[in-house]
Amino acid sequence: MTLFSRTILAATLLSAAPALAAECLVDDPTGTPLNVRAAPNGAIVTTLSNGTRVEVLEETKIGNKRWLFVARQGERLGWIFGAYVVCPKDGDAREAAPGQPADRR
Repeated sequence: MTLFSRTILAATLLSAAPALAAECLVDDPTGTPLNVRAAPNGAIVTTLSNGTRVEVLEETKIGNKRWLFVARQGERLGWIFGAYVVCPKDGDAREAAPGQPADRR
């Protein structure tokens, strides 16, 4: 494969990627570290402290619970419970502080 072909392939793959990626903050109202799981409701692989910035790569719903697949600093981590994450909307000048109730709209 030529360099030109690889460049075209990479551009095609990037343009096909979902536009979901958003930077968010861990905001667990319990004050305990947020569990990161291998799958929604799966085994715990690590935890994240309140205020940790994460990038949301994927989202799914199981029943009425929203789960987010996240990364931190480019490292794919796993699934977290979506109710304990605040994602400031584009153009929103305020950024929710950790420990504040998340906007549940």
